[in-house]
This record gives sequence, structure tokens and C-alpha cells, in this order.
Amino acid sequence: MNGLKSFNARRLSVAGFSFLFAYILSFQFEGQVLYSLLDLRGTDADRYILTAIIAHFAGLFTCGLFVKSQAAAKSMMLGGMGLCLAATVPFFFPLPTLWMGGLIVSGYFSGCAVAAWGFFLRAFTPQNERIKSCADVLIYSNLLMIAVNVVAMNRSTFIGLGLSVLCLVIGMVFIWMLPLVQKNEQNKTFKNKTHGGIKNPLILLCLFVFIITINSGLMYQVINPAFEHLTGLVSWYWAVPYIVALAIMRNLPMKANRSRILYIGMAMIMGAFISFMLLGRNTSDYLTVDTLMLGACGIFDLFWWSILGEMLDYSDNPSQTFGIGLSANVFGVLCGGVLGIAVTSMGLPGAEVAVIALTVVCVTLAMLPSLNHQLVLLLKSHAYLAAYDNMSQSQQTDIVRQVKTLNPLTVREQEVLQLILSGKSNREIAGALFISENTVKTHARSIFSKYDVSSRAELISTLLKNQTVG
Repeated sequence: MNGLKSFNARRLSVAGFSFLFAYILSFQFEGQVLYSLLDLRGTDADRYILTAIIAHFAGLFTCGLFVKSQAAAKSMMLGGMGLCLAATVPFFFPLPTLWMGGLIVSGYFSGCAVAAWGFFLRAFTPQNERIKSCADVLIYSNLLMIAVNVVAMNRSTFIGLGLSVLCLVIGMVFIWMLPLVQKNEQNKTFKNKTHGGIKNPLILLCLFVFIITINSGLMYQVINPAFEHLTGLVSWYWAVPYIVALAIMRNLPMKANRSRILYIGMAMIMGAFISFMLLGRNTSDYLTVDTLMLGACGIFDLFWWSILGEMLDYSDNPSQTFGIGLSANVFGVLCGGVLGIAVTSMGLPGAEVAVIALTVVCVTLAMLPSLNHQLVLLLKSHAYLAAYDNMSQSQQTDIVRQVKTLNPLTVREQEVLQLILSGKSNREIAGALFISENTVKTHARSIFSKYDVSSRAELISTLLKNQTVG
């Protein structure tokens, strides 16, 4: 019965967020409905678009400051979506003076509503299933966005705007139906006992996401405008490769090595920009460039969304963790967009613009594999340490003995190792053993050398990876 309730709550959560995100994708965040409205009124689109993105970034980044419980998260989602609804109404009328204020309000509160959903992702989706919930919301919201885009670009901009608003209203109904977890369940200990909590992995993830999504900003400003004459095709095909990539990633076996697919995604981004530089601007060229670029976006988006979802169990405030992680995505799009506007305003030929974009991709290629490796390693360490902490003393000792060292550990090194595996910092280890912090660092380096590893995270992963986690 509890499983059925949890399943229904999960479906409500996914449905509510999908409709909210469809509103954001089709209108508020570089949506085709917004572009069509601005074009219809002959206004400066860049100013409005950038303002909306900055407001959305601010909402994502700050939501965790005042949403600290599931009840507050539900109130924020309902209240925020209601304010988005009110702020969108002026767009049905020729009132451009109100549009800027409407975009600031809807941008900020839609960002808050998205961040607040982190509480429900953690509460209603088991840890090993979160990649599927993340894939579902991205797939459903993009399918809805395609439907809205087709109407807005081929039939009527205002009917498209009406459909965006309808998505928002339906999303509010699903969120209103969401149950709240009982207080004793809500207060379960999610704190990570590892030194530093999730701060370092989250910083790495944000850097990871920021660099990747600079390419998305360039895509909006450099690639998309080059094919805007293919209105009919663009209206429905643009997000199809993205959805297909998400569906493939979602249904891969849990044991599949997804990090290898990341390299395929990198190659696809390279291929997209090279194709953009070498090919023309006809239908087949668009299909090639868009398939490579949006397919890669699907791979990367689900990869880091799933890692962010895994982090929620180690956070006191899921809306803060989820919001900050997603804000890195928006910040990357913003910086990429500004870069794209700058290079196109200089009047550079398309080939030179593509070369600049390709240079950014090359920097990404050079940095991301290392960042990704460290991020995954740190997350594994968090999970391993949580399991290690619940073991008996004899089990902990056996685990250490099972892994051979290049040279035997000294008695002092064994003491330091046990405290490392307890999640202690160098300072805490120094206090526990009455030695200096520098001496601890010396012992740690010696331990790393004897286990042939280069970091604390790699040491923990090496020692504990064969143990049962969870």
C-alpha cells in the first residue's frame, strides 16, 4: 500500500514538474512563444531574453535561502506558479512596458518553483530511480514544448501563449494534489558525515555544468538563427534528437558505463560545430547539425541531472542543492548567449564564429573528463562511507585487510587510515591522535603511495568499492 502511495506521489510529482517546465521552455526561458511575441511587436529581443534568464538564475540560486521544508517547497511551487500566471497575462495585450516586469517576476518565481521541486524528487523517487524521474520530466516537458511551438510558429502566437499558460495551470493542479511526507519521515537523517559534506562535489558539478552549457548559449545565439528560415521544420524537429537521446540514456541498464557515452556526446558537439562551419543552411544541413547538437545536449543534461539527484540524499536542503546545481546550467547558457551576441554583433563571417565556438568546445573537452572523474569518485566515496559507518569494527578491519598494499602500513598509518575512513578531516585526525596537521598530511601521502592512489576520494573508493552500499 505504501509502495502504491509512493508510486502515485512520484507520478504526480513528475507530472506537475513536467507541465511547469513545459511553460518555462516554451515561453519564459528562450521559448519560441516569447521570441514570436517580441518579433510581432518589433521589440529588442536580446534585452528581454537576457533579463528573463538573469531573473530565472536568481530564483534558482536564492530559493534555498527561504524554502527549508517540504511544506514550504509546496507553498513556493504553488505561489510561484500563480505569480508566473499573473505575470504572463500582460503578454496577451500590446503592453510592452509591462512585459519587462512580467519577465522579471515570472523568471524569478519560476526559478524558485523549479528549485523547490528538489524536495519532492528526493521524497518520492528512490535514489537508484532518480535518473528515470529526471529523464521523464525532461522528455515530457519537451514533448509538450514541441506541441506549443508548432502551434505558436505555424498557426497563432497567442494560441501558443494560451497553451503555455494552460501548462502552468495543469501543473499547479498536480502540485496541489501532492501529499506531504509525515514529519518523522521528513526529518530522517540525510546529513553526510563525510568531511566537507557535499560542498566540494557540488562545486565540481557546477563547474562541470557551467562549462558544458556555454555551448547551449552559443547554440541559441549562433546556430539557431542561421536556420530560422526553416520555420516549419524547426518548430517540431528541434528537440526531437534531445528527446531520443534522453530515452536511450533512460533505458540503459543500471550497470552500463555512462561515462563512456559522455565522450560520444563530446564528439557529437565537435561534429555539430564542424558541420555548422562546413555545411550550408538547407534542410539536410539543419538535420545534421541539430541532430548532433541536441543529441549531445540530451546526453549531458541527463548525466548531470542524475548526479545532482544523487546528491539530494546528502543535503539538509534539497531545494538549495537542486537550485544551485541548476543555476550553473542557466549561468552557462547566459554566458554563452552573451558571447554569441558579442561575436555576431561584430559581423564576423559564419565560419569564424563557428571556429570561436569550436575553441570553446575544445577547452571543454580538455577540462571535463578530469572534472567528471573526480566528481563521480567523490560521490562514490560519500555512498561508500555511509555504508562503512554502519559496519561493525571487525567488518571495517576486514575490509582494510582485503586490499593489498605495495608496502605494509605502520601502526600510526593504520590509525590515520581508520580515521580517514570515518570521514575525519586532517585537522580532526590531528586532534584525535595528538599530532600536528602537517604530520597527518605526511602519513596520508605515505598511505596514498602504498595503495597506489592519488587522492583521499580514490583511496576510499579503492578500499570500499566492493562492499554493499545502501
